[in-house]
Amino acid sequence: MAAPDTLFLLRPGFADPAYPGQTFYCWHCALIEGVLASFPDLTTRLAVERIDWARPRQALIRVVGEAHQSLPLLLLAPGATSAHETGRHEGRGFIADKDGILAALSERHGFPDPHP
Repeated sequence: MAAPDTLFLLRPGFADPAYPGQTFYCWHCALIEGVLASFPDLTTRLAVERIDWARPRQALIRVVGEAHQSLPLLLLAPGATSAHETGRHEGRGFIADKDGILAALSERHGFPDPHP
């Protein structure tokens, strides 16, 4: 079986040294987590990796390069393309925009469309 699309999300409950004593979540990632949780049968069509907030984010650097460490990020399967791509690294497309990711989940994996 070919490698699936891989969705990278921030693990919630992280600390940011710029804001001592506070705990955070990424609201873009939380939005996508909600969509995944709402349609668990469709979520099995892609790989999901939850990574720590701290940089450098080696899991991302390995697949999209050091310049693209913002999350959420959808790494397209090898050889796949999408009209929503925000970049390519070593011939592989990725989407680093929450709205583009949601659109790609609908188009590529059968998730319902968000209501306008």
